[in-house]
Amino acid sequence: MAQKNRKTTKRKKTYKTVNSVPGTVSYVGEKQSIETKIDIVNYNKDACDFRISNNVEDAFHFKGQEHVTWININGLNNTAEIEKLGQHYNLHPLVLEDIVTTNQRAKLEEYEGYLFIVFKMLHFKTEDEIVYEHMSMVIGENYVLTFQEADGDVFDDLRDRIRNAKGRVRNAKADYLMYTILDAVVDNYFTVIEAEGDKIEDLEETLFIQESSSNTTTTSIQNQKREILKIRRTVFPFREVVNKLEKSEIDFIEDKTKNYLRNLYDHMIQVNESIDLYREMIWGLMDLYMTNISNKMNEVMKVLTIIATIFIPLTFIAGIYGMNFTNMPELSNPYGYYIVWTVMIIILIIMLIYFRKKKWL
Repeated sequence: MAQKNRKTTKRKKTYKTVNSVPGTVSYVGEKQSIETKIDIVNYNKDACDFRISNNVEDAFHFKGQEHVTWININGLNNTAEIEKLGQHYNLHPLVLEDIVTTNQRAKLEEYEGYLFIVFKMLHFKTEDEIVYEHMSMVIGENYVLTFQEADGDVFDDLRDRIRNAKGRVRNAKADYLMYTILDAVVDNYFTVIEAEGDKIEDLEETLFIQESSSNTTTTSIQNQKREILKIRRTVFPFREVVNKLEKSEIDFIEDKTKNYLRNLYDHMIQVNESIDLYREMIWGLMDLYMTNISNKMNEVMKVLTIIATIFIPLTFIAGIYGMNFTNMPELSNPYGYYIVWTVMIIILIIMLIYFRKKKWL
């Protein structure tokens, strides 16, 4: 009855609107932004311009200039601004639909004049809470458009490099900017995975040193297992996206950028190998936990078995002399009681010595 009355909290899943017209720009997700925040970065090797706006039209006049323009939109629920940007850059309606639909796997699609990439960005909101944020990217000849669910990302270092002309980004084209954005995302995959690995190692240490099993340990292992599986589902498809990107024949992706993309693909292989390793470790922890419980149960059963074995002959003797027969010679012996106790104690000592020699005690 207690199980029936127990309330379980489940996260509500969001699904695409049934029977909606293909190309309908309708936000499907959980993160809501009151207003759209638009980060505009326009640069070349000599100068750069950073702007923050709430109106996407402020970025329109950069199109066609001999600069690289990066427009980052925070807040996918404000679909009107996204549609305006899509019309300005002639984006396909299905692209706009995918931008605001957050429950899909990573993918790469080629359109005339631009590439469209969908992936997930992972970062920590708190020390223990991972943010799984849907991101989309459109790459053209001299522009990059990025779309993310809410404010907060992993691109602060990249913005600093652009602002201060560090590295190659200011001297390169939009394809290299695309690479640096993806590289920042992948680098943060490593950060998240290493943090989860530390948690798994802490759990492993706890299992080795704890003296008794606890429900808290079971819950921690289960939560960690779900987290690792969720990270794997999120990250694993992105490896194929990077592979396709490196092998694509788009004109505005230069060969030297493909060398960087090849290195990025190697990083993705390492990320997936680390995830698979930690997944095996967490399964191993569950087996270790169950083994610990079994060993502790065996120890208890061994002690109880030894106690029962010791008392078997003692109970046998006590049972014999507990019978109410008249002709039992020992009953008339004045020292009979003491003799029985002596025999029982000797049997007890002999059995304990025997168990000790067998290392059962």
